[in-house]
Amino acid sequence: MTIDIIESYVENVYGYAINHTYSREEADELAQEILFTAIRELHRLRDESKFEPWLWGIASNVTKSFRRNIGKQRAMYSYDTLQNLPYEDEYFDGQEEIYEYLRAKIAMLSKIYRDIIVLYYYDGLSTKSISEKLNVPEGTVRWRLTEARKKLKKECTQMKETALKPVKMELNIYGNGNYDGKTIPFPTAYIDDALSQNILYYCYKQPSGVEELAESIGVPSYYIEDRIENLLKREAIIQPYKGKYQTDFLIWSDKYAIYCEENAEKALMPIMAKVLKALDDIAGEAAEINFYKAKKSESDLFYLYGVMAFSYASEHYCKLPYPRFKKKYDGNEWCYLGSMETGKHRRISIGTQHNANLGSRGSCSHTVYNSISGIAMRQMMYDNQINVCEDILRDGSTKDIVSAADAIQYGYIVKNPDGSFFVTVPFFSKKQKAEFNAVADKYLGPLIPEYSETVSRFISGYKKMFPKHLSDDADRMCQNMFTGFYSVIIEYAQKTEAIKMPSPNCYCDVLIQFKDY
Repeated sequence: MTIDIIESYVENVYGYAINHTYSREEADELAQEILFTAIRELHRLRDESKFEPWLWGIASNVTKSFRRNIGKQRAMYSYDTLQNLPYEDEYFDGQEEIYEYLRAKIAMLSKIYRDIIVLYYYDGLSTKSISEKLNVPEGTVRWRLTEARKKLKKECTQMKETALKPVKMELNIYGNGNYDGKTIPFPTAYIDDALSQNILYYCYKQPSGVEELAESIGVPSYYIEDRIENLLKREAIIQPYKGKYQTDFLIWSDKYAIYCEENAEKALMPIMAKVLKALDDIAGEAAEINFYKAKKSESDLFYLYGVMAFSYASEHYCKLPYPRFKKKYDGNEWCYLGSMETGKHRRISIGTQHNANLGSRGSCSHTVYNSISGIAMRQMMYDNQINVCEDILRDGSTKDIVSAADAIQYGYIVKNPDGSFFVTVPFFSKKQKAEFNAVADKYLGPLIPEYSETVSRFISGYKKMFPKHLSDDADRMCQNMFTGFYSVIIEYAQKTEAIKMPSPNCYCDVLIQFKDY
């Protein structure tokens, strides 16, 4: 009788061992001892048809002996290294390779249980998807998931209440980089799996070691170490000192927004009326500039005028520091930005996306302003979309039909019944933008000293909320407050009915010419 018959029973033996032990390590050890004994005694079995009852008889006897020997002191080994049996050399003359092979199979079975925990809880896969991924029947996956839960409870006695309760984080980047999200993925694509997100969350407030993370997240250290290596490579975490890791970027949570809600409007009240008057004056004069208004109403354009004016003031008058980005592993200068906000509270920010279109044939930039009360979210245009908008604004048509179709899909262009195109985004020529800047300066300029002092007082307390090692991120976010306070002013004006609410699905974006045709 050949040894192959034992190999075909490895998984059954391991399942038997799980049902007769109290931990994954004990199941590993018992399964090894059963297989060890079966290999050693196989030459005594003459009738192959009686192999199965013979094997389970051995299993029963070995289990009884195993329970007596292990007693109250249960061996605890690492998750990934199986202990050699002390009597292996005595009995396994010439069969070491066979036994090592079978033991490796047991280790793989153990790994499958751990894999299922990660795939189910942290990768968010269904039992059906796990079944397809591992090429294992779905019923087996469900059984192993149940067993894995039991084993984790028994093995990880120090596991925290947070274990197996994954948090969900939104990841983005800010800074400079050439990504299209398709052929060139955003850097977040490499760290956006659920387990990495949870490591980043539990490393945010203070440095944590692998063991601490395993207890908080509820998976073995092996998986934590694997993700840690990738997070270091992708520059999402740092190692402030040996064996400890910390998230190296800002993660927004509701605490920041709550601070803003409690303090921002109060800080602005002494100058609120002056700023609202200035915004009203800016809108009145800006309406006289002969720019392309994309058929938008003046009440909707009021929001665009205001944010453009504040952006101009920030660029020309803000003296708050804005540290330069460090060059990342891909050669670009950017930083990750995470969010775990619930949406119940509003943080001070003007989400600005800008494409200067510098690497293309065009001469226009596209800027989108989001996070303004009542304004719909919109994505920034890519180069080809900006180019066809510019073609239409300049010539009334475009030869790039493919890009035009792409722009129509995203609502930047509308095709009229007669076949002509209509650009839905306001457009300022270089000359018209200079006229607008002069208007903004005329009315906001005199308020800048008082406004700057107001912003500085607010951020002196706000900055204390950021982790100390993220001082550069804190400076950038606080510098953004100079423009971001516009959102607080707008919310106050809407609340007091000093301005009209924007139209449904109103966007706040603009095309601006930065070089002559």
